[in-house]
Amino acid sequence: MKPMILPIQPDTEYYFEEGCYIIEQLNTDADPALSIARARVSPGRRTRWHSLTHTVERYQILCGTGLVEVGDLPPTPVQAGDTVVIPAGVRQRILNNGEVDLIFLALCTPRFQPENYQDLED
Repeated sequence: MKPMILPIQPDTEYYFEEGCYIIEQLNTDADPALSIARARVSPGRRTRWHSLTHTVERYQILCGTGLVEVGDLPPTPVQAGDTVVIPAGVRQRILNNGEVDLIFLALCTPRFQPENYQDLED
């Protein structure tokens, strides 16, 4: 692996079927051990129930407030500074229950691959 500096590119943000907006900050074959995405959930919106096969995901909450559901844990409030750890194959979703965008980093190991995304809703 070579050293890299990757500036954020806000104009690359896209809507993902899960129900949030994504900026891929790091997701490359050059660093297959980790991917980093900036996720944004609009006020009042909730992502779909989903899981990631073969991938552990962590949310690092940067801005806003939410209510996260992971596996069989009760819905849990989250805010800036909180970290959520989601084991591979465990269902998850998050609600923005605040008045501003809920923004978090989604850190995946190994890196996120679209084929590992499993939508769990009808």
